[in-house]
Amino acid sequence: MANQRQPANLEQMLSRICDAEASDSERVSIENIVNEVGHRSFGPLLLITGIITVLPVVGDIPGVPTLMAAFILLVAGQLLFQRRYFWLPQWLLKRDVTQEKMNKAIKWMRPPARFIDRLLKPRMTYLLEGGGVYAIAITCVIIALTMPAMEVVPFTANGAGLAITLFALALMARDGLLALLAFITTAATLGPLLYSLLF
Repeated sequence: MANQRQPANLEQMLSRICDAEASDSERVSIENIVNEVGHRSFGPLLLITGIITVLPVVGDIPGVPTLMAAFILLVAGQLLFQRRYFWLPQWLLKRDVTQEKMNKAIKWMRPPARFIDRLLKPRMTYLLEGGGVYAIAITCVIIALTMPAMEVVPFTANGAGLAITLFALALMARDGLLALLAFITTAATLGPLLYSLLF
């Protein structure tokens, strides 16, 4: 049963992921996490990929950046077409990670999550209206298209995860300043990546 109430901040998001882990299985699937977070909001769904990718414990696992890229493409693409309910294929939903790795990642993330949540507030909301949302979606698509290449350039996937996390939190908290920081983080991540690949 999907959770109908959307998480309002990063700590609530981490708690939802913990709820998805509360089973007898030693692994937690993307489907479990999505069901806890909800299928109806771009921000929380995007935040799933950001959290998974930004953490070294999980995001540096070979194949994870490419898997998260597919997730981002599907969600961002559907945002561009203004879908209200985000559809994800079963092959993606069935992918999983061990609870041990996820627990380590969440434990590492909780202190900074509490700090970040205290800074979130509605501001510069014009960056999150109309064309601003489309700009965020398009930027997320660009990030996703470059993420497979990040598998061979150390730490760039974590930078992409940070940008995605910032975009997601900006949408959830209606914080335009955070969206602006996300655009800057995207440029700072893709610049070194392109340089490494071309030179």
